[in-house]
Amino acid sequence: MKDTTPTLAKLGLIAGNGRFPFLLLDAARAAGTEVIVAAIREETDAEMDRRAAQDAGVRVHWLSLGELSRLIEIFQASGVTQAVMAGQVKHKQIFSSIRPDWRLAKLLLSLRTRNTDMLLGAVAKVLGDEGIDLIASTTFLEPLLARPGILTARAPDERERMDIEVGRRMARTVAALDIGQTVVLASQACVAVEAMEGTDAAILRAGELMRTSEGAEASTLARSLTVVKVAKPKQDLRFDVPVIGVQTIEIMQRAGATCLALDAGKTLLFDPESVAAAANAAGIAIAVDVAAE
Repeated sequence: MKDTTPTLAKLGLIAGNGRFPFLLLDAARAAGTEVIVAAIREETDAEMDRRAAQDAGVRVHWLSLGELSRLIEIFQASGVTQAVMAGQVKHKQIFSSIRPDWRLAKLLLSLRTRNTDMLLGAVAKVLGDEGIDLIASTTFLEPLLARPGILTARAPDERERMDIEVGRRMARTVAALDIGQTVVLASQACVAVEAMEGTDAAILRAGELMRTSEGAEASTLARSLTVVKVAKPKQDLRFDVPVIGVQTIEIMQRAGATCLALDAGKTLLFDPESVAAAANAAGIAIAVDVAAE
């Protein structure tokens, strides 16, 4: 198989929360790339400092979420011409908690729509104008992109397959509006839609809703849930790539979800073997299908 790992001398890493930034950091370092990390105080794990202390090829600079000018200055001073965004930044943080510097404030005022895609696309343009090309966050991580097929010992049953079919149509509509990328169903009825709270919270909310409906005479819904997570139409792989890890499976188990459907080639699976093992232990089926364009 042809090695598609890119060759970069230096990479800027805009690090959000979770394990994503560390996976990308490890993959880039394994390829011999020096990494300059812009760690977000409100999001990035403090472990990033320890990684820099252990590896001379990693340099970390801490900044707040609203410091766009400082981000540019850090990368330009370090000679960075290509950068990636890796790790979630909570959507509610982006629009309610930040104190923007003059450059970001000007950018926010110019937005026609206050949604994540519009904001991050505008940030990418500003970086590009300053000589910093924002590249796909899947760079170095292509082996972790989900491939088509059934990833677990159990395939979805008939009820779950019907949920997946209905859920994909719902999720693609919601994703096209940049609301969220996940829906949770029971017996073809939509129980929860992901919004600013994120995937895990949406799944847990669905589980709670089903628990409160138990015993209700009018309820005809099955109590088990199906989770459908899709890529956005024309998904921009530079940011907001769908991500699944062992924690997702644990959250599903807590909520009473028995099936997970994903898009092939546009969803990152962190530690795929562990994800499959956790799903098998919980009796959860995982199905990956090719996304319709």
